[in-house]
Amino acid sequence: MAIKIAFIGAGSTIFMKNIIGDVLHHPSLRDADIALMDIDATRLEDSVLVAKKMITSMGVAAKVTPYTDQRAALEGANFVVVAFQIGGYRPCTVTDFDIPKSYGLDQTIADTLGIGGIMRGLRTVPHLWSICEDMLQVCPDATLLQYVNPMAINTWAIGARYPQIKQVGLCHSVQGTAEELARDLGVETSDLRYRAAGINHMAFYLDFEERLKDGTCRDLYPALKAGYDEGRFPTATGANARCPNYVRYEVMKHFGLFVTESSEHFAEYVPWFIKSHRPDLIEQFQIPLDEYPLRCEEQIAEWITQAKALRKAPAIEVEQSHEYAATIMNAITTGTPAVIYGNIPNSGQIPQLPLGAAVEVPCLVDANGIQPTTVTDIPPQLIAMMRSNINVQELTVQALLTENREHIYHAAMMDPRTAAELDLRQIRKLVDELLAAHGDWMPDWVSGKITS
Repeated sequence: MAIKIAFIGAGSTIFMKNIIGDVLHHPSLRDADIALMDIDATRLEDSVLVAKKMITSMGVAAKVTPYTDQRAALEGANFVVVAFQIGGYRPCTVTDFDIPKSYGLDQTIADTLGIGGIMRGLRTVPHLWSICEDMLQVCPDATLLQYVNPMAINTWAIGARYPQIKQVGLCHSVQGTAEELARDLGVETSDLRYRAAGINHMAFYLDFEERLKDGTCRDLYPALKAGYDEGRFPTATGANARCPNYVRYEVMKHFGLFVTESSEHFAEYVPWFIKSHRPDLIEQFQIPLDEYPLRCEEQIAEWITQAKALRKAPAIEVEQSHEYAATIMNAITTGTPAVIYGNIPNSGQIPQLPLGAAVEVPCLVDANGIQPTTVTDIPPQLIAMMRSNINVQELTVQALLTENREHIYHAAMMDPRTAAELDLRQIRKLVDELLAAHGDWMPDWVSGKITS
């Protein structure tokens, strides 16, 4: 019987193309039954067209079926891939940037932590819970592969309300950063050996080595630190041309290890780099304020061009990405072991962090499913930094679980970046303004609506 893969949020056509393209490269998945679901019929139609052309180009037996009904798409699924943005770039992301900016609170990405991440979590988690509820009814044994931000808040909230759901939150920051550092160091990515752990977007490389021809390994941290001290790193090429990694190298200099998430993200997770009264810091560390809206505008324009070309193309070249989803599906289906970095609710994998919190650790995947490893050697200064972000995540999850609006204020007040810029009364007023502006995109309890 063919494996069924349900893709919720399939209107994200380029991301869908990457995941399904990876799937079609695995012999065990080439005859998969692929259910593509989205509430936007036009974008769904584009995705179905692209998926069918990929299948034809690969000459495989996979089947694609479109759905606008979530539960119908999930029926009998073995794997559920989730990739959506509740409220979209417009209006919600624009709101998350514009209103804080009027308070003097600048952001770079605003989708994971900070005031923008809190708002996105409030919008997103109820929809993820609805997927979990449907999964319990029609595919209780399926594995949920979750690609939605804010990753840590989402993973924590799913684990808290639906612990029986087999889930993993997936991000490409660990493998992506390794490639960036390989470029800086002038070594082959294939020769890297590393081990990372922490929380999503704040995991650190505990080991970062190069495998030499004689089979031994060389610690690359001395070279990274010397390169930064001497002004040779970071390089500003490729993906880093607009946002070079000065923030991450500076954090390594003071805290000892290199973080796995980009500098533009990391700058807004901590209180040291973005300050309205210190424009010199923005210039010195080349921090790209309002980066996410700029990317969204670029991606929208690029998608219009790509969509036109994909619709006309008789065939589509199917490349492989560095996402983990298809690797996980193949490992579970065939029993062939694989190692990935996954976000899971902490049940002791990082004993220095709270139980239930979403932690990112190496995971073995095989026929037994996703099996996270235990990591006990994260330096205490990095655990302390993670806890500053976990405070915000936990209070946001508590607001959602208990439907307590006060905890939304508490989450914002504990956020390192927000607290570095605004006082308590300003934060409360900002939260009120954001919640009002988001209106129906927020859960009913936020505004005190009573549902029958």
